[in-house]
This record gives sequence, structure tokens and C-alpha cells, in this order.
Amino acid sequence: MEYLTEIKVRGYHADFYGHVNNARYLEFLEEDRWERLESVIDLRKLAARGYIFLVVNININYRKAVAVGETLLVSTILERMGTKSSVLKQEIVFKKSGEIAADALVTFVISDATGKAVPMEGEIKDEIEKLFLK
Repeated sequence: MEYLTEIKVRGYHADFYGHVNNARYLEFLEEDRWERLESVIDLRKLAARGYIFLVVNININYRKAVAVGETLLVSTILERMGTKSSVLKQEIVFKKSGEIAADALVTFVISDATGKAVPMEGEIKDEIEKLFLK
């Protein structure tokens, strides 16, 4: 996997127990989703046409506790594409060891101005397929 986002774990990421709070993992994943999307898709062009990305489900596995001071790498790839929704596979790994700290499957849709999911076809499909690693 290609890791676009590097995160240095700071004190404000930690909970009472001194490790990364579960909600922060979601923020780390979101940071990399934006990095990945912006690196391959013209989001302004889609937004100008009234299309937006909406996360509709996240399934996350917390594999190993992360302490303050660690450096993490985050990756995002397109796992599969459906007719109206698609799934991204994301991983958070320790930079030094490569061990997986967390992984997630994130289901998203492309919504139009009415808030309804649009079919993943034509130009939208072409754009989303750019998320596959070559």
C-alpha cells in the first residue's frame, strides 16, 4: 500500500490511559481519505456539478494500542466498487515496525444536490476508479 499521510502522535491524541483515543483513529483515517481523494480526483469539478462524497458506514478494527510519540502511516485504496456505493480499505501502521495499529472498511456514496446516492457510472465511475492502486 502507498502511505500518503504521516502522523506524529501528540499528547492531545491520547486518552486517560495514555494511548490514542478511538475517535482519533477516525480522524487519522479521514485525513488520509482527503489526501488520497485530492491526489487523484478533481473534487472541485465534481462539487461544481453538485456531487459530494458521503461516508455511510465505517467498520474499524483496533489492532494495537498507539502511544504518544509514535509515528504512524495511513493508507487508503479502493477495495471494491458497487452500483451506488463503494468501499475503501484503510490501514494505520507504525512507521518503524510496519505493524498494523488499525484497519477499516469505509463505505461511501456519491450524493447529488438532493442528498440521494447516484449510480457509479460514466464520469463518476471513471473518477472513483482512480482510487485503485495501479
